[in-house]
Amino acid sequence: MSMAIESVLHEIDVQITRLQQARSILANESIKADKKQAAAYKAKPKKRLLSPEARARIAAAQKKRWAAQKKTAK
Repeated sequence: MSMAIESVLHEIDVQITRLQQARSILANESIKADKKQAAAYKAKPKKRLLSPEARARIAAAQKKRWAAQKKTAK
């Protein structure tokens, strides 16, 4: 009877080891997924900022285009 108990305990230990390995693999996959998600969040391009002078030049050019278009429409 002692042999049967030892056999059962050995099987339980084997299964515990397998479960711990599976848990470790899943935990590592979860960490990798979190890192990828964090990297994707950080990888967003930064918003470009224009200087006030550049904005003024663009606005002046657009007004010139609108004036030319309005002039040809008449």
